[in-house]
Amino acid sequence: MDQIEEFVDQRQKSWCIHCGKSIAEVETNRDHVPSKGFLLQPYPPNLPRVQVCKACNVGFSPDEEYLFAFLGSVLTGSTEPERQCHPTAARVLKRNMKLRTRIERSKEAYETRGGETQVIWKPDAATVSRVIVKNARGHAFFEYGEPMLHAPQSVWCMPLQSLTVDEREDFENLMHSGLSGWPEVGSRMMTRIATGQDLSNGWVIVQDNIYRYAAVQAGVMYVRSVIFEYLATEVYWDD
Repeated sequence: MDQIEEFVDQRQKSWCIHCGKSIAEVETNRDHVPSKGFLLQPYPPNLPRVQVCKACNVGFSPDEEYLFAFLGSVLTGSTEPERQCHPTAARVLKRNMKLRTRIERSKEAYETRGGETQVIWKPDAATVSRVIVKNARGHAFFEYGEPMLHAPQSVWCMPLQSLTVDEREDFENLMHSGLSGWPEVGSRMMTRIATGQDLSNGWVIVQDNIYRYAAVQAGVMYVRSVIFEYLATEVYWDD
């Protein structure tokens, strides 16, 4: 990824975007948005990072590990570490037997009318939502310098292939949906729109076919992401 400087109001960086505590009064670290666990090595250069309080950053780790492992299990059809396509999922499932058992128990098999066996994986919706919102807050802050400190109006996710043709068209074209206006001068998104850096049809490409996101602010804030070209997500705040 390209290195893009920002020149937004620095006062917006006074709080942790997750808990709202004053950055000056807590121990902080730099959080990758998205977490490196969603990506493959070699990592792209200049990955998005935001400053947050260390307690929040560490606190999200169990939820993120769950989502890494759950998505890996769904995509391979197995919780076996050796069958995983993504190394992070393999490591988590190998190390954390309790989590592996939890995910295995969320799997339900049923027989179709044609006699085929189909498998449904039922995610822990609250855990998945926390990770989606965490990343969305990071994307909004990184691109616009906007700390979305209040709870979002909606959080949504669904396998990309489950969308209808019209739903997929709407999801993919957030920047052309009538919501988009000119971002704040000095924001990274303003630079992206002006130069096209790391931007493809309105999507910021973190790593091809692995992770991409789109963020639009126009009286409201919409943040969408696609993980492994499988899981589509959307978080919406009404400013």
